[in-house]
Amino acid sequence: MPPMLIVFSGLPGSGKSTLALGLATYLNAVYLRLDTIEAALLNAGLPSVGVEGYAVAYALAADALRLGQTVVADCVNPLPVTREAWQAVAREHSSRILDVEVICSDVHEHRRRVETRQADEGNWAGRWQPPTWEAVARHDYAEWTSPRTVIDTASGEKAEQLVRVLRLVTVPL
Repeated sequence: MPPMLIVFSGLPGSGKSTLALGLATYLNAVYLRLDTIEAALLNAGLPSVGVEGYAVAYALAADALRLGQTVVADCVNPLPVTREAWQAVAREHSSRILDVEVICSDVHEHRRRVETRQADEGNWAGRWQPPTWEAVARHDYAEWTSPRTVIDTASGEKAEQLVRVLRLVTVPL
């Protein structure tokens, strides 16, 4: 399979990290998680992070694609400008891109996931903190205007959702 860029997008707690990590593991792909990058930048002394985390992720993705490696990016990707930047990274390296928007249509389940989240404990040692439900509920997340695959994690098994993404990865778009 030629290298490609697979970008998992969605609000915190939607289930994107679970799917992205599962796919990256299965494909033996480079896994770029924006939360990890932002935690490292904050813990290194930056007073806050915004575009810096995405800029690092784009550069690391470009390096990996240049080396012929598939990249799985895991980020909120809330704005057209961030989505377009991922597209540009793929285009500049003649790579296919697959945009996957992960949602959780069950608000109660989504809130439960955010409030009981434990997967990020390694990042909590410093200044980075996972978002609260209140922050997630008021997050700026623009409607998509470009093509993407939507996966709703409110129901169904993780394995089924992962197989669905894997089919898209192994079949030409």
